[in-house]
Amino acid sequence: KTDLKMYYKKMTTKNRKNLKIGQKFRLQICHQNIYMQNTAFVLRGIVKHLLAPNVASSLEEKVVAIGIEKGKNKVLGYNPKFEELYAPTAGPKNPYKSNQSLAPKNMLTGYVEKTHLSDFHFENEIRSFDTLGYADNPSGNVAKNFIGDTSKAEINNGATLFDKAKTGREKRKRQVNRDPSDIEGFTGPWSRFEDEEAISKPTQEQQEKINEYLKKQQMKSKKFKKIAQDEEHLLDESVIIHMKETVDYRGRSFMDLPSYSGVNLREDYVPQNCTIPKRLVHTFNGHQKQVNAIKWFPKSGHLFLSCSMDGKVKLWDTYNKNQCLITYKGHVKPVKDICFNYDGTEFISASFDRYLKLWDTETGKVKNRFDAKSIPFCCKFNPDQDKNNMIMAGLQNKKITQWDTRSGEVVQTYDRHLGAVNSITFFDRNRRFVSTSDDKSLRIWEWEIPVDTKLIQNVGLHSIPTMTKSPDDQWIIGQSMDNRIVLFQLIDDKLKFAKKKSLRGHNTQGFPCTTDFSPDMSYVISGDGDGKLFIWNWKTHRIEAQWKAHDKQTMVSLWHPHEKSKIITGGGDVINVHFMNNSTHFIRKVATKVSKFPMEIKSAGRYKNWTNPVYVSPHVQPLHKGPDYSFQDGRKIMFTSKAELDRKFEQVNLAKKIVQYLSDIKEMEMMYKVDIANKHEAEKTFIEWTPKEKSMAKGIVYNEI
Repeated sequence: KTDLKMYYKKMTTKNRKNLKIGQKFRLQICHQNIYMQNTAFVLRGIVKHLLAPNVASSLEEKVVAIGIEKGKNKVLGYNPKFEELYAPTAGPKNPYKSNQSLAPKNMLTGYVEKTHLSDFHFENEIRSFDTLGYADNPSGNVAKNFIGDTSKAEINNGATLFDKAKTGREKRKRQVNRDPSDIEGFTGPWSRFEDEEAISKPTQEQQEKINEYLKKQQMKSKKFKKIAQDEEHLLDESVIIHMKETVDYRGRSFMDLPSYSGVNLREDYVPQNCTIPKRLVHTFNGHQKQVNAIKWFPKSGHLFLSCSMDGKVKLWDTYNKNQCLITYKGHVKPVKDICFNYDGTEFISASFDRYLKLWDTETGKVKNRFDAKSIPFCCKFNPDQDKNNMIMAGLQNKKITQWDTRSGEVVQTYDRHLGAVNSITFFDRNRRFVSTSDDKSLRIWEWEIPVDTKLIQNVGLHSIPTMTKSPDDQWIIGQSMDNRIVLFQLIDDKLKFAKKKSLRGHNTQGFPCTTDFSPDMSYVISGDGDGKLFIWNWKTHRIEAQWKAHDKQTMVSLWHPHEKSKIITGGGDVINVHFMNNSTHFIRKVATKVSKFPMEIKSAGRYKNWTNPVYVSPHVQPLHKGPDYSFQDGRKIMFTSKAELDRKFEQVNLAKKIVQYLSDIKEMEMMYKVDIANKHEAEKTFIEWTPKEKSMAKGIVYNEI
């Protein structure tokens, strides 16, 4: 070092600049740990460098461009070659080190620099190389896509472990059936391999006997029974239409509202002052066993659907011919429950064969099938129109399963009950629903949330198989197994158990008899195990009437939603469905040409009275901007849409026409009476002035006027 300093002082300015370059190369050589033998060797190298002419070679310029900031510069002005990058920076080459050892390093083993690399791809490639023996070429050489065992890579088409490439270490799969309940099909741990080949083959006769034995064993297995059951469901689906024609002369379907019913079947009409029925009007025959459920057609109630223990579902007409319209066959076991969708175009049926089926009401076609994997005790559509593609079923396996009818997939499962689920009832604008179970509890759920928000479980509360919501959405009643009807009040979207209120007096004998309200909330009806029908007063909770409706138990009882005194009951005898109706209220046919809005009864050739409220003609009052569309009895109309408003206008115009027709009829009757009186007077005058012949001799004598 001392000799270098002395030499540096004696040099010129130009030589000093060159010396700085030499010192820089010397420092780089020291940083790269290049081995130097002695100081004289260094001095000789520097002197040789200084004595050379001042002409830089291309390699030296490139090297200087690479390491101009002591190896920290990461920007290259050109694309260097491999030899240039791994060449020594300056000075003689150490003969005892390889080219890789002479390369720039920032740690003992090499040069480390931060970069971004996907962990998944790195692990995938390194594990594929360790297991399969090949991986993608990281250098990006197009001529060689893989490194390692390229032949194996071509056989596997370059598949990695993530692509499930065969490594040769996979275990052989066995034909496993470890279900201990399947006695005939149980294999155990000694079953055959799937790819196992038999070396010795039996003769043809022995093979036929073996195949026959295996077929019998397969038919007894649980898996084959499941497949056979599914095929049986598909083959057994059929529909029987009992009508001569499904459309009338105007092209209207049988599902449309009847033209002559005598009853206001509009959705917004609610009859008032309901009365107790007086006599039996009609009996429907068709089912061969007990009727389990009956449902009115949505909104209008001019049709009803029934299901029975005979495995059939039937659609009935109540206003035209009182006959069975369609019979739906599709279940191999009894049908437990049925439910219409929002507009009645579809319905769901739940059977003891562990299947739920979605039917088209008009055509009878099965749109979808749902395997519940357990016996369904109840089924429901979501009442909202926008969620009408969702169905729910309460199952025997303590669960409530929700399906999407469009995809057929299970959407949600509610499994907090400790017993079989018996009923599902929606409330709070269909945002919540309450379920009852054999565990003697009620659970309240939010829609599509599988955790119950409230548990109602009382010491004196028994199992509730059926529940019904009141028309005003303020009460929910349930048939309890201790021979009483329990009440639950809806207060501020909360369900409260009314402990001190109940309806008693009947004996259900353990049957799940349904309950229902009258449309005006004045009566509650229910059947019992003796075949009787009970009617309670809702305000006093006293029995108003009871009679023998069926020979066996009365399972179903429903009040018509648009009639004052019509009740339908379904029992456990062959005569299934009965109609109870007040003879003074029931109207067979209205003799009027107005088909959509029958409002008057024709009796003895004259229009006597009005059966339904008629809209008053619109009149403008002070401070009243529009017409007043109010009923005669004072009830206001709730407009829900532009179409509803147009319909109200049509009804007003129709009422005006009817009133005008009545006045014209009265005027014609008066004119007819005057005409008849004039004719009688003229005949009397003609008779009095007619001459009478007494004799030819006496002459003609005229009567005095």
